[in-house]
Amino acid sequence: MFYTRKGDTGYTDLLGDRVPKYHARPETYGTIDEATSFLGLARATATTERSKEIILQVQRDLYLMMAELAFAPDMEQHKFEMTQEHVDWIETETDRLADEVELPPHFIIPGDTLSGATLDSARGVIRRAERLAVRLFHDEEIRNEELVAYLNRLSSLLFILARYEDHAAGIIPTKAKQG
Repeated sequence: MFYTRKGDTGYTDLLGDRVPKYHARPETYGTIDEATSFLGLARATATTERSKEIILQVQRDLYLMMAELAFAPDMEQHKFEMTQEHVDWIETETDRLADEVELPPHFIIPGDTLSGATLDSARGVIRRAERLAVRLFHDEEIRNEELVAYLNRLSSLLFILARYEDHAAGIIPTKAKQG
């Protein structure tokens, strides 16, 4: 059976608590789930094996993050937790790609390649997830600053990865302003 009927009254389970489905935690991990789906589309349309490998690792990291967010705030657990090593990996991959792709000195309009556009779409959802996670952090619903840092760095990685995909296709990104 694919349904439990437990959510029919508008509540969902955190591990250790039941909360309304619109609660900040389900809203945050739901947005991360949405981003993971966009990343699945990005991985399916990516033209390079390197991009596919990076995206798959990010998807795995985001599943870990969703598990971390699914625990009630008073539940002490460390099995599912974003760490400095996760943030370091994102920074390393971003720096490596940035060394290979020269960015134009202007704002870029997404959509020059399908693979780049899907990564830009995922980046937009990640930025929303970051805003939601920051609210949880500021409201002391979560205490792991690495979770917020990872989302912050991830938007940068997805931006440069989209440009990497554009570059692999031989495309020069479209300027936001003509002239």
